[in-house]
Amino acid sequence: MRTRSRAVAIVVASASALIGLTACNEPTSAEAVKAAPSIPQVSIVTLQPTPHHFVQELPGRIAPTRVAEVRARVAGIVLERTFQQGAHVKAGDLLYRIDPSRYEVELAAAEAALAKAKATLEHAELQLQRVEKLVTGRAASQAQYESALATARQARADLAARTADVKRAKLDLEYTYVRAPIGGRIGGALVTEGALVGQGEATHLATIQQLDPIYADFTQSAADLHRLRRDFESGELEQIDPDSAKVQLVLSDEAIYPYVGKLLFSDATVDPSTGQITLRGEFPNPKRELLPGMYVRVHIEQGIDKDALTLPQQAIRRNDTGGSEVYVLRDDNRVMVQPVGVGRMVDNQWIVQQGLKAGDRVVVEGFQKFRAGDLVEAHPWKQVQASAEGETSTSPRID
Repeated sequence: MRTRSRAVAIVVASASALIGLTACNEPTSAEAVKAAPSIPQVSIVTLQPTPHHFVQELPGRIAPTRVAEVRARVAGIVLERTFQQGAHVKAGDLLYRIDPSRYEVELAAAEAALAKAKATLEHAELQLQRVEKLVTGRAASQAQYESALATARQARADLAARTADVKRAKLDLEYTYVRAPIGGRIGGALVTEGALVGQGEATHLATIQQLDPIYADFTQSAADLHRLRRDFESGELEQIDPDSAKVQLVLSDEAIYPYVGKLLFSDATVDPSTGQITLRGEFPNPKRELLPGMYVRVHIEQGIDKDALTLPQQAIRRNDTGGSEVYVLRDDNRVMVQPVGVGRMVDNQWIVQQGLKAGDRVVVEGFQKFRAGDLVEAHPWKQVQASAEGETSTSPRID
């Protein structure tokens, strides 16, 4: 009995020890499950050929389409200014009135001289007719006839001169009413009532600028144009017809001007001091938002790459040697490093020139979660989400 009781005690003790050991191992197993590594999640883009417009940003200045300096064409005292400074005027609107008294007198004198010339011509023609009849009847000599003919011709010439004098006097009188040569916005008045103008020079009275439509003059380096021409010749870019090339403005406060313009011309001369070529675009300006002299940035569409492979800006990494590289997913979802060659940037997208092909899956986000060779779980990258996180900002596009 004593031996049997001892055996039972040993069994009970062993069971208790086993239960305690199991209880001690339970948290260890939970920690092991918790410490098991998870597969990192990354965002990727799958490369697909898409057409991309090559839009160049260039500095520019606003310039009026037409500028007219209003000047006094006759001398005199300014009696009245009839326009409001800074207002819009139409072609032919009266701007100033110069004292016309002197020119009214000159017109009256010219008209009197014209009347006298007409009377003289009538008398000379009648005299010529008489002499012609006398010469036919042999009652007058040939010399008398030639003298009468010359007198009549002189009278006709004098009449033409007096007629021109009347026209000149009428023009001078009309010029006392200074009118707008073009429509547009007129600046400040440069003379006041009572001022003597036109005395020895054509006095500058005001300036009118036509603002709708309006020009934007901008410059591009000759080197960029040569590079662009080489891209056209190699087929990397397709050239846009100059008549259909779109131009858009970015104002000084980063606002996009709502009206799209058109490219008018590209200068044929390079500025030797800057190496720049001047281009000009024309824009509607119905609200007069654009004023001459304003600084703007011009987005000009100069070419199209119809099968471009592009990557978001943050997908490109720089290695120790300064080269460009990306992380590409293999078929087994393991990450590998791939060197790439990139060209220009369009709308915060790098144009990939070499190293990748259509269908490649490139990591865009989640670089801190893995190393090359790791297995990852890939999800499509959403550009809207990236923009919300402040990683990228899309530059203006010409639609």
